[in-house]
Amino acid sequence: MDTVVLFERLGLAIAIGAIVGVERHWRERDEKPGQRTAGLRTFTLCGMLGGLSGAIELYLNSPGRHTGLVIAGFFGIFSAVLALFEMREAISLRRYSVTSTIVGMTTFALGVLAVIGSQPFAVAGGVTLVALLASRHALHTFMRILTWEELRSGIIFLAMIFVILPIIPGQRLKYFGGLSLSDIWTLVVLLTGISFTGYLALRIFGEKLGQILAGGLGGVISSTAVTLTNSRRSKQSSSCHDLVAGALAANSISLMKTLILTGFLSLPSAIRLAPVVVTAALILAIGSLFSARSTHNEPKFPTARSPFQLNEIFRLALLITAVTLAARVASVWLGHTGLISVAALSGLADTDAVIVSLAALPRQLEPDLAALVVGVAVLTNTVAKCGFSVVLGSRRFSQYFSLYSLTALFVGIFIYFILS
Repeated sequence: MDTVVLFERLGLAIAIGAIVGVERHWRERDEKPGQRTAGLRTFTLCGMLGGLSGAIELYLNSPGRHTGLVIAGFFGIFSAVLALFEMREAISLRRYSVTSTIVGMTTFALGVLAVIGSQPFAVAGGVTLVALLASRHALHTFMRILTWEELRSGIIFLAMIFVILPIIPGQRLKYFGGLSLSDIWTLVVLLTGISFTGYLALRIFGEKLGQILAGGLGGVISSTAVTLTNSRRSKQSSSCHDLVAGALAANSISLMKTLILTGFLSLPSAIRLAPVVVTAALILAIGSLFSARSTHNEPKFPTARSPFQLNEIFRLALLITAVTLAARVASVWLGHTGLISVAALSGLADTDAVIVSLAALPRQLEPDLAALVVGVAVLTNTVAKCGFSVVLGSRRFSQYFSLYSLTALFVGIFIYFILS
């Protein structure tokens, strides 16, 4: 290795140790000199020692062939000495923490990596280590307020994504409109994630802002799922305005997403739809803000004990799957000759599928026809969500949600015909 490059890498190892040392020293800055087992200088030397051991390893071995014996020897002696001094400090102060020992060993390892391994990875590791150490108070506070139900639900959610989803067959079922078991389970995961996000947003940001943020994020993925989830939750709470705010925010974001996707499909069609969609989205956004402001007039209700209820989520997933299946079967029967009918049926579940279907057509549609097809899908999707809110939600939720949604729909239709 070139001498200049070696100095650069060794300097990086020292810098990593220094930034770790700054955090460790700052935490014990009120201690008198000599009473800290490890501070700025010590951790800087830890990084430097790791870098030097890596440099010696390079010097004693041929390029590309490292036995690791030098590094292992330095690491073993270093870890033993560090652990001994940390143990003496723990006995003296009667506190039990192995953090500083682990941090010292990690700093040494990052110093080695900076010299003989990937520099970007070493830098990322150092910054991550410092960020983790600096988050001590926040992490401890988080663990104090975390409930068992939240922890259990989080573990279940992760298992649904990383354990169950990968092993579910993704083969398309010919007689079920091309759906697969993987599609259905992905929908379950999506609904669970929306419910979990709403719960966390409510806990962190409160009723007003929490539901709007959760709804907006959910609207990027599926406004139908957000509407169904909030409709179901409205029957379990004495308050509905915050849930209405979340559902309206989701639908407002969803409309803008539809406009953007249409622009990728056909820019003239998007320009044709822009006044209609933007106006409707603004009405829904205003309705969301008004609903959030109305929350203070309602009685406060306790936060749900569990972030999600799997039995309810499975029911919603089956409902959406049934609607999607019916729309796909109808699309097969009608073919591309009945684009308006297909858009109307597909819009019962989601508008994204309609845009994707238009993009897959063998020929380019006329801008006016493409705009009409997307508009019909949005219309049926809005009406369907109002129907879902009536069936699944409380009376007040369905009234407020339908009022704003249908107002946005009728205003949009009016503008469409005015501009035609």
